[in-house]
Amino acid sequence: MSDSIIKTIEIAAPVEKVWDAITDHEKFGAWFLVALDQPFIVGQSTTGHMTYPGYEHFPWESRTVAIEPMTRFAFIWPAIGGDEAAIRNGVPEWTLVEFLLEPITAGTRLTVVESGFDAVPEPRRSNILRSNEGGWAEQVQNIRRYVSG
Repeated sequence: MSDSIIKTIEIAAPVEKVWDAITDHEKFGAWFLVALDQPFIVGQSTTGHMTYPGYEHFPWESRTVAIEPMTRFAFIWPAIGGDEAAIRNGVPEWTLVEFLLEPITAGTRLTVVESGFDAVPEPRRSNILRSNEGGWAEQVQNIRRYVSG
């Protein structure tokens, strides 16, 4: 079983616009459907709650680990994957989410990588991988629509 999820998409927008949509916490919230309480700052936590219909009661917690302007933004977050029991009980395992940006002739190539699932015990690992795989497929389309609109 894979330890990571990788989604790559080409966006007809300059890297600067995609970067801003990913690293500005309010803009991130608009396309990710999450209300974040504070900005992304390396070494600090960002908290909030989901605004995605049906998931409004899900908390958001992340810790920013890298902001490399115009190329890489990364945070860690709890390996929840829509598991309400994991939310109630607390989750000791965290995964790494990276947004990698590359300028291309047509605009920006965005690659989203979530890794670290090998730390999550089965059967949760399979469920979280499946849930997050679908989630990232949707989110890369959300960001494309957001920066294109």
